[in-house]
Amino acid sequence: MTVKAPRVTIEEFDRIAQDGSGFLEIYDFVTEEICYGSARMRLRYRDYHVRAGGTMAGPSIMALADFAVFAALMGTVGPVQMAVTSSLNINFLRRPVAADMIGEARIVKTTKRLAFAEVDLFTAGEDIPIAHVTSTYAIPKAVTAC
Repeated sequence: MTVKAPRVTIEEFDRIAQDGSGFLEIYDFVTEEICYGSARMRLRYRDYHVRAGGTMAGPSIMALADFAVFAALMGTVGPVQMAVTSSLNINFLRRPVAADMIGEARIVKTTKRLAFAEVDLFTAGEDIPIAHVTSTYAIPKAVTAC
């Protein structure tokens, strides 16, 4: 089986992600790996990501999952800033502790206009997921999936 090279580097992806919205400054994501069809992202622990009870906040965890899918999609179809989330479903599997979070996204299937993905979310240093996500991204007409 031939392994395809990612269609975007981490550096290119990080430039695409700097869209002027302030999103990255709020969440402080770190792109750890982008492959063809997958990506690994980290959400660094910050006090403002912790909710009452000392657990990581669900919205921050969902943002990590969404951003990881975006990176995996760019690794698959190449740089396209206007790809957007059309659905995201999350199942929280256990209580996440207040620590760095890891999102491992993989593209399950792409069509000309849609990409379907899954994400497993972990507390850094652990191998039992804290959440599982399925997501669909809409791909602009100008981009063709392989």
